[in-house]
Amino acid sequence: MSQPHPTPASESDVPKPVAPASTYRLQLCPEFTFAAAEAAVPYLASLGVSHLHLSPVLEAVPGSAHGYDVTDHSRVRAELGGEPGLRALAGTARQHGLGLVLDIVPNHMAVPTPLRLNRPLWEVLRDGPDSPYARWFDIDWEAGGGQVVLPLLAGPVDSCDLRVEGAVLRHGEQEFPLREGTEGLALPELLAAQWYRPAWWRETATALNYRRFFTISELIGVRVEDPDVFTATHAKVLELVRDGVAQGLRIDHVDGLAHPQEYLGRLRAAAGDDCWVVVEKILARHERLPAGWPVAGTTGYDALHRVDGVFTDPEGAAELADRYGQSTGLPPWPQTARTCAREVLTGDLAAELGALERRAGGELAEAVRELLIAFPVYRPYPGEPELPPQALERAAELAGPAAVAGVRELLLRDPAFAARFAQTSAALRAKSLEDRAFYRYAPLLSATEVGGEPGSPAVSPEEFHAYCAALGRDWPRTGTVLSTHDTKRSADVRARISVLSQAPELMDRDRPAPDPHLAWVARQTALGLGRAPEAVPRLAGALLKGAREAALRTSWTDRDEEYETGVPDYAPAPLDLPAELAEAARANLLGMALLHLSMPGVPEVYQGAETEYRALVDPDNRRPAHFPREVLARLDAGAVPHGPAEEKLALTAALLRLRRDRPELFRGYAPVAARGPAAGHLVAFTRAPGLLVAATRLSHRLAASGGWRDTRVDLPPGTWAPVLPARTGRSTTAAHSGPTAVTALLDDHPVGIWLRR
Repeated sequence: MSQPHPTPASESDVPKPVAPASTYRLQLCPEFTFAAAEAAVPYLASLGVSHLHLSPVLEAVPGSAHGYDVTDHSRVRAELGGEPGLRALAGTARQHGLGLVLDIVPNHMAVPTPLRLNRPLWEVLRDGPDSPYARWFDIDWEAGGGQVVLPLLAGPVDSCDLRVEGAVLRHGEQEFPLREGTEGLALPELLAAQWYRPAWWRETATALNYRRFFTISELIGVRVEDPDVFTATHAKVLELVRDGVAQGLRIDHVDGLAHPQEYLGRLRAAAGDDCWVVVEKILARHERLPAGWPVAGTTGYDALHRVDGVFTDPEGAAELADRYGQSTGLPPWPQTARTCAREVLTGDLAAELGALERRAGGELAEAVRELLIAFPVYRPYPGEPELPPQALERAAELAGPAAVAGVRELLLRDPAFAARFAQTSAALRAKSLEDRAFYRYAPLLSATEVGGEPGSPAVSPEEFHAYCAALGRDWPRTGTVLSTHDTKRSADVRARISVLSQAPELMDRDRPAPDPHLAWVARQTALGLGRAPEAVPRLAGALLKGAREAALRTSWTDRDEEYETGVPDYAPAPLDLPAELAEAARANLLGMALLHLSMPGVPEVYQGAETEYRALVDPDNRRPAHFPREVLARLDAGAVPHGPAEEKLALTAALLRLRRDRPELFRGYAPVAARGPAAGHLVAFTRAPGLLVAATRLSHRLAASGGWRDTRVDLPPGTWAPVLPARTGRSTTAAHSGPTAVTALLDDHPVGIWLRR
């Protein structure tokens, strides 16, 4: 039942959605509720953001730290303050000129404990395929012998304490509904009579018969391609949009859906043309978002890769790869990626692969497998005229041309098979790359981020400019990010790690380690985290998670307890970067923030990342946010920023406020080229063109080569006045025009912002 709420007096009371100038991500949880977010609104308004981006707000598993495990689409989560709390937050935000963006999860729901928390699933388990809710879920009844296999038991069923209590079957805290009339049966007969089969979790790989989120059996796939299911699961969210509570939507894991474009068209029609919609879509380096999707763009991982890449030295990255291979004996990136894809597909996703092979038939099974492994992007989409030629060729080398041609034909003529192939492909890419290969291949950890390309992490200034120009032309309102709740390392940790591409010799070790891969990862992570609070236990936790994800010596499903006991020993005491590299890390930190906040798109600031923010993989990056209210107030009162953290805060506030107050400045895009011996170390561009920004790249290499020397930049017509003073406190009020020496333009600062008078 939906929660009661006040309704607007008239349509005129509902604010018309406005596309964000920027967003600020808040991670809601029982410890940080709508009321806590409401208390932060005055500070966030003063920072300059235009919209708050909230993690999922619908009812979820009790105690959930993230909210992606939705149990009820019709209710706002009570633990966060319920719908009254959300509407109060929206009202306070509106009073301060802010809007709300909601993160929604159409792909899946929780398989919770107890199961009755998910009413649609509970009724399907009780009433079987005749339940009106059976259409909600992707269940292969035939494969399960007429039962849904629920791999929720800690051991084989005959070793578990299962007992009947009234109309439920209980196992510890878990409850299963009983089919009507079966309560009095003996346990073996009772289990056989149900529409489900409780199973040991180790049966997942071979027996699972419902679609899930990646490899998480506790998240069951939802069939939002069914119009009735779409209506039921989106009614509350769309009500919040219509009432003006939310002005934008982030669509989680759009590649999990059977027909993304069809879904997005239905959502657009229901939400209206003015609602800002972005999709969590991971684009490969040369992949483009489908032009027909009715969205503003992606959540921005493609921008993260370009910004990170332009601060990565290609020669140093290649040298690190050589040193890493020699140190660990592990294979290069292409082989690592293929090996991980095969491992995950035939292991973790064996149930999903088996479903596809059954649909295709035995003679095409190998071709299905090889085509999935060879697929170069996350997934194909309905209506695409052809599959990637390189994937077809590689699969044919291993499975034979005739079999691959057979699978290709099946994909073209069988929409159900094509949809499941695409959904499995997306899960395979995510689990084999993001959650395995990125942990297993570690020459430069800053490159192993969602949307990244660890085998070729560097991005030239020319490629960066081309990307930004295309973004401004084709997707000007797309999202852009540097840190999220899913990044393995925050941007400022990556800024420190990436300086190793300018000084690969810093990874030399005199003392061999029993696990050289883990030792390499530990050293880079420690250098990235530096002297952060609780650095050693946080590092130890990240190392253990990374070791399990890499699955070289231990894993989530087959743990080597003896090995894992020794993992914390690899977490060194906090490591400092040498002074010259600390200065290079500062240049990276400020340069990455500058490019992100001034390039085309709608930039998102992750909670706490307006200042220096060092975080590792979740749950470390979901710790309570700390807002630097006092520091911002002091800077606004005229104080000089001290240190990278305050410099970043001053820069972030300046650009967010410009975006909010002068949106006309953030249109268009034009590179500004430098000339001279150090021209390749400057990334500069104009917007509108009344805004000019410039950042120093590879500053450690720059210093080693003699600095800027007589490198000059031809400024666009006009006189350009700086927005921010230099960090030293000198009054940098000199304006510039025409050909200008970079040393004069930047005045010993790694970045700069100028407005045309």
